[in-house]
Formats: sequence, structure tokens, C-alpha cells
Amino acid sequence: MTSMNQSHSNRAASVPGGATNTVGMLNRQTAPLNNPSVITPKFVPTLTEEDAVAQARLLKALADPTRLRILSLLSRHEGEVCVFEIVESFTLEQPTISHHLRILRDAGLVDCRKKGLWAYYYVRRDALNRARDVIDGLA
Repeated sequence: MTSMNQSHSNRAASVPGGATNTVGMLNRQTAPLNNPSVITPKFVPTLTEEDAVAQARLLKALADPTRLRILSLLSRHEGEVCVFEIVESFTLEQPTISHHLRILRDAGLVDCRKKGLWAYYYVRRDALNRARDVIDGLA
């Protein structure tokens, strides 16, 4: 009886020019540049990889109920809210709230100002406008 590994071990095929290509898959990187059979994509994304990563980080930060609630709390209270006040507004422990605040800060949605031992958080309205622009750009 032949094992799965033995029966599928001959997957690489030789391609003219010495490059190897996986059977059944088009490998555009090994195709010569002057080859007329190379397929040019019909559609090209307008979003760069770097922009897509930044926008995904922003939208992922918004895609959590706790983080949305934190943003809602901060938006209702113009100015800055002490981290202690944020923690006492939730049934979650302080490390969990700090984790969510860090994600929101990394995405640029909130920022904080230290005053003594406490950190005071506030919403960055420009980032919320950027999130709106990202969603509007997809519509």
C-alpha cells in the first residue's frame, strides 16, 4: 500500500528555462517577461498593501463590542476620561480594559495624556473620520 506522502511526492515539474512549477498552478513569477502567453490581470487593486494593512488595523479595532463601548463612553464625554473611570464603567477587569485601550491607541482611534499616576483617554476625531472615509470608499 502506498502512503499519501509517497503518492504525492512528485508534484514539481520542470519548466523550460530550468524553473520548477507546481503542477496545475500558474506561477507568474517564473514566466519570462517577454512571453506573450503571460496573463495580465484585468483588475488591479487601487489600495496598496501598506494602506490595506493600516485600514484593516483601524477596522479591526472597531470590530469589537467592548472597544465600541469604550469609544462610545469617550465620545459622550468631551475632553478626557481617566482610565479609572473607564474601568469602573465596565464589568471587566483593569488588565482587559487596558488591553482594549492599547488596541484602540495602536489603531490611532484614541490617545491619552498622563497626569501623575493616571492616564486620561480621549477620542481622536480625525481617526474616526478616517474610518468613515475607508467605509465610504468601499461603498
